[in-house]
Amino acid sequence: MRRPEILAPCGSEEALTAAVRSGADAVYFGAGDFNARRNADNFDGDALTRAAALCRAHGVRFHITLNTLVADSQLADLQKTVARICCISADALIVQDLGVLRLVRQMCPDMELHASTQMSVGTHAGLSLLHSCGFARAVLPRELSKSEIAALCADKPLELEMFVHGALCMCVSGQCLLSAMLGSRSGNRGLCAQPCRLQFAAEGGTGHDLSLKDLSLLENAGTLAALGIDSFKIEGRMKRPEYVAAAVTACKSALEGRYSAQQKSELGALFSRSGFTDGYFNNNLGKEMFGTRQKENVTAATNALFKKYAALYEKERTVFPVDFTLQAKVGELPTLQAVCGEYRASMVGKSACEAAKTVPLTEEKACAQLQKCGGTVFYARGITCVLSEAVSLPLSVLNALRRNVLEKLETQICAAKPKSIINVPLDFSAHTAGKPKRYIRFRSLAQIPEDVTADRIFLPIDTPKEVLKRYHAGVYLPRGLFGTEEQISEQLKKSGAEYALCDTLDAVAIAENVGVEVIGGAFLNIFNTLALEELAEIGVKETTLSNELTVSQIGTLGGGLPRGVCVYGRTPLMLTRNCPVKNGKSCKECRRQSGLTDRKGIFFPVLCENGFSEIFNSRPTYMGDRLSKLCRVDFHLYDFTTESKTECAEILRAYAAGKAPVGEYTRGLFYRGVE
Repeated sequence: MRRPEILAPCGSEEALTAAVRSGADAVYFGAGDFNARRNADNFDGDALTRAAALCRAHGVRFHITLNTLVADSQLADLQKTVARICCISADALIVQDLGVLRLVRQMCPDMELHASTQMSVGTHAGLSLLHSCGFARAVLPRELSKSEIAALCADKPLELEMFVHGALCMCVSGQCLLSAMLGSRSGNRGLCAQPCRLQFAAEGGTGHDLSLKDLSLLENAGTLAALGIDSFKIEGRMKRPEYVAAAVTACKSALEGRYSAQQKSELGALFSRSGFTDGYFNNNLGKEMFGTRQKENVTAATNALFKKYAALYEKERTVFPVDFTLQAKVGELPTLQAVCGEYRASMVGKSACEAAKTVPLTEEKACAQLQKCGGTVFYARGITCVLSEAVSLPLSVLNALRRNVLEKLETQICAAKPKSIINVPLDFSAHTAGKPKRYIRFRSLAQIPEDVTADRIFLPIDTPKEVLKRYHAGVYLPRGLFGTEEQISEQLKKSGAEYALCDTLDAVAIAENVGVEVIGGAFLNIFNTLALEELAEIGVKETTLSNELTVSQIGTLGGGLPRGVCVYGRTPLMLTRNCPVKNGKSCKECRRQSGLTDRKGIFFPVLCENGFSEIFNSRPTYMGDRLSKLCRVDFHLYDFTTESKTECAEILRAYAAGKAPVGEYTRGLFYRGVE
């Protein structure tokens, strides 16, 4: 069994040094603004070149994060960033946006691509789709159980990576709009403000029912390795270098079966939120998984503890074995050759060796000096000396030869052959669309008005066949599909539906495998023209655009794939596998009428489906009097959630008449947009 890679986070140069000197096999960091931790120091310009050299000097792979949604207006800058990354020959790029995937694949076919956990893929069908798109690895969702991970590992089409330690979001990654809707700081764009850590209270709950403890699966490291996980990822690009050193060390210990209670305690002291949880992995969901950053968590890390872990990366770590060959003969220039794997270097002294007048250089003395590789990443594995019987060679000369030949070796190792780059034009023709069609999603059959008319209607997947036929309706697939792929696939087959609304790549893959026409949902996060082109190539026939796009951005998107926008509905803010309402009441008590109240007393409804919970915005987005502002779209989607049949009918009539909104409403992000 191959030992999993230990993949460490680096948000600064000091954190990178901590990771490589503590023994990480690989690191990941951002380059510029196109990454999910834009507030970290990240690496650009000379810092990016130094980071690449440092990694190569320690035999450490480096993965660069390009895992945010990118607007059309940013694609030219993205191209420049990709070109810089190709020049330093990064080992892999971590990607969320289908448009970024398409651009990198076209610009640099040799670049290894990893699907970010932000892509929300956690089914066999979804992983196979990622592989067909060119990904070599996928980062699994944090919400999977042991049995679900085992099933995915049993027949994996690509490498699998998963988080084993660090912060744990309440929402499935890539499916969260809470920060975007509340303050225009988008998690999908790398600027999440973490409002979920504030007070969102369920009745009878903890008071902070969107805040989970930190994740730690280190006690399950042996199990995960045996299952076949290829890479153990540590979260923490915003954390101190001492934390990085401690987490890498703990991960190594865990894989060797030496992870101790003391290490766990020290990790918790360096950073945690009320301790750690492995609830998803072990199917122990519920109140015990929730926690916040308390005063005692903040003060737990002493200066002595920081110094202990800082000491782990103060000195250089030896990595590469070197074989030396020293030749020193009277009357000839001394030479020192060094071989390290495929790399070779040699140095020649400036002055010829003389005959010794008193004490000659012996093989024992020469070996003793050549062994002294301290302060470098090398260690002497083998030493061969070819010496005259009574040759003199000052130790200062021998030391200089060793130092200079090792510098040459390191320069060779750090140098990288740039990856070839293909020029990709970014000229997009404007999309043409006729009169927008009307698409409606009802979350319940009881919501459907008697006289409803629409071009497409999406109903729950368990809707009886005769009802689907009556309305010429399709179905919508649940956003949360982990562990239920076969069940949903079978339901979709039995439904007889001809088309399906799919909000994730998991759902897209399942529908395509069944032979159902796919209409993409808003949580595919389609944010640019290249993403539209990629989605069309995948086989999606139409798609809903991202809820984070503005009116002006929507109107300038190119490409030929028919697209639409959600013009009415309570925007889903979170998709979670750990129902927050259950912290205070049972499902029977809830009756789909519960929710969360924030610190301002605002209520956010919660609805559950297929083992997942969706938290919806406190008020609906309303664009009935602004539909004419939405240019170049092929359909308008109405998404009904908590509305009654009467309310649904009234809203549809109001839109048909172009009426202004009544009561509490929002324009969503159509005008505010996101940072």
